Parts: sequence; structure tokens; C-alpha cells
Amino acid sequence: MLDLKTIPYGSPDYERTVSLRHEVLRKPLGLEFDQAFLAQEKDPAHTHVAAFDGTSLVGCLILTDAGGGSLKMRQVAVAANQQGKGVGRALVEFSEKFGHERGFREMVLNARETAVPFYLALDYEPVGETFTEVGIPHRKMRKTF
Repeated sequence: MLDLKTIPYGSPDYERTVSLRHEVLRKPLGLEFDQAFLAQEKDPAHTHVAAFDGTSLVGCLILTDAGGGSLKMRQVAVAANQQGKGVGRALVEFSEKFGHERGFREMVLNARETAVPFYLALDYEPVGETFTEVGIPHRKMRKTF
């Protein structure tokens, strides 16, 4: 049973999410987080979400108020040994409920091209053309609540 919750910036759990995001999102691309980038995550407009299986961190993401009633989901990472087990779906569903309860009208995100089928299965729609971000193809996607 997964335990999904928001976590505070700078907490030990936050530091664990940085490590997971590095392993899943950055390291495969030969990228590192720099301290200036991570310092921006202290902004109260960012909500850090983590998924735990017991004491093990198995997934995480960040939600950011994008203005105009939109909530942006970003930095979605699921531990390699947990992919395909429903962790990503649980994180997205938690995030949608979180946003809806706070009056947001839509979720937006920039999905890696390889993740587009995952979001399509969750009723997200592509917006615009494919673009390059961090050196790989992405698609902007959205879902209205």
C-alpha cells in the first residue's frame, strides 16, 4: 500500500527525492542538479509530493502554480524497480485531487516523448508540437479537472 503525501522543502524526505530525481531523470542524460536550480524549489509556489512503500521512497514529483488556474506537474520520477507497478498513476491521481481541492482547473506538464502514452492513458491531451527540453523530445500535455 502506497503512502502519498506532501513533504517540506529541505527535509530529509526532500533530499531523498532529489537523489531519486537525479537517478531517474538526470543521470541517464549525463546531467546534474546545480544548487541554484534546487534553491528555486524552496519557493512556496512549489509543492513536493512523495510516494512511499513502507519506508522506501518509490516516487516523487513537484507541483507548481502556473497561474491562470493551471497547476504544473514536473520532475516526475519513479524508482526503476517500481516502474509499471502503479506508482506513477498513484502520483498523478494524488496530484489531480490535490489541485482540484485547491481550486485549480487544469493540470499541465511537459512529458518526455517516451512518457506520452502513459499520460494519454490517464486522459491527458497533447498541446502543440514536440519540442526539445534537456536535450530530448517532449510534448506539452494538459487535463482539465
